[in-house]
Amino acid sequence: MEVRTSYDALFVDGAWAPSTGAPVDVVNPATGRAIGTVPEGTLADLDAAVGAARRAFDEGPWPRLPQAERSGLLRRFVEVLESHRAQLSAMITAESGALPWLVDSTHFALGFGRFLHAVDLASGELDSVTPLKVGAGSVLGGTALVHEPLGVAGLITPFNFPLFLNLSKLGPALALGNTVVLKPSPLTPLEGLVLGAAAADAGLPPGVLNVVTGGAEVGDRLVADPRVDMISFTGSDRTGSAVMRTAAESLKPVVLELGGKSALVVREDADVSRAADIAYSSFTLHAGQGCVLLTRHVVHRSLVDDFLDALATRAEAAVIGDPTEPGTTMGPLVSEAQRQRVTSYVEIGAAEGGEIVCGGKPVDREGFFYRPTVIHGVSPKARVAQEEIFGPVAVVLPFDSDDEAVAIANDSRFGLSGGVVSADTGKAWEIARRLKTGSVRINGGGTAPDLAAPITGWGASGVGTEHGLAGLLEFAQPKSIAFRAG
Repeated sequence: MEVRTSYDALFVDGAWAPSTGAPVDVVNPATGRAIGTVPEGTLADLDAAVGAARRAFDEGPWPRLPQAERSGLLRRFVEVLESHRAQLSAMITAESGALPWLVDSTHFALGFGRFLHAVDLASGELDSVTPLKVGAGSVLGGTALVHEPLGVAGLITPFNFPLFLNLSKLGPALALGNTVVLKPSPLTPLEGLVLGAAAADAGLPPGVLNVVTGGAEVGDRLVADPRVDMISFTGSDRTGSAVMRTAAESLKPVVLELGGKSALVVREDADVSRAADIAYSSFTLHAGQGCVLLTRHVVHRSLVDDFLDALATRAEAAVIGDPTEPGTTMGPLVSEAQRQRVTSYVEIGAAEGGEIVCGGKPVDREGFFYRPTVIHGVSPKARVAQEEIFGPVAVVLPFDSDDEAVAIANDSRFGLSGGVVSADTGKAWEIARRLKTGSVRINGGGTAPDLAAPITGWGASGVGTEHGLAGLLEFAQPKSIAFRAG
């Protein structure tokens, strides 16, 4: 397998297929300069990819392979990627702006972990048979529950954690015997196309994994295509809503992992320094480009001044720069458009009466950098406290009682993640149970991600489940088979 920064073809039906699409630049967000080009996928490219995936599922052999053989090929797929880890790491950093430690911990450790955990689950005992029993007329029989692959899965992924998200979706889809058309973000196509190269090296049959680049038109057609049996999409709630409407026309199931505006509740008994560490590391991780990040800091009024000082101290000490430069602690936003979005929201926050405690402006250097920004003094109803910004911007909201903290935290159309910091873990547990969100971390959470833990969202944060057994079964159709013995 070759790790490249330029392609002149797309991966369709087990081979590199020339595209009629025009070449588009892949830009390094730390420099603003192109590092390569890829074809902009067309509807013709997508049609070929969906056709290949359909044939590979309907004619096999992928869905009918013994599970052990299919799992072996998928483990080989990860081994191929792992064998090119150094080159992949450099490419991911150049394409997405991720710091090297984040590439290691999220794209590799967590991405490979999620993928292989799905393979392990699919290799286990998913199917079952009820105990045989005698029914009317002395008939002996029972019922078997089996899980069939859905068919062709359309996977649409965003720019923020591309390799991790691609692998997180591919693992359960492929492990159960589905075939796939993957459409990566136009901003980070390389981390999708390289998976085609890995699939070829690993020996996956033609048509099992197809990768097509392109913009919204290609994504819309993938969702609408009646040959596609299900859609898994990660992105904004607005686009997710459109995906759901389009998928409804053909009554295909969808899994939607959408936006977030997650709250960190800091109780009166919290250690301010620890709370500030958790808050800062969350809202600045990958320059704030993460749907599960804690960007609303709901802090007990008695701690607000000390918390703001601690948070500003950490933000002002940030070393912002190229992720390849030693000592860098925060990298760039993915594009100039994203930086302009962050700038506009900070201006909105100031217009809503907010005090810009620190940051509030871009970094004066090449690339798409923005300073970590803390806003205080706005209402919980303010736009900057309600809308997903997807940048290094945090809003601090005071409260006087646990009930008020829960009310502020739950005053959101999103419900993806949350956090509680408290010296009283019992009280923290009570608050965690009351938060309307798919996951909660108490005092920073565990030491490592739990691969078995599902990710799900309330409200505008999504539909369905990713990861764990529940996430695996989103790609399966349960079937009951009643039988007579003899």
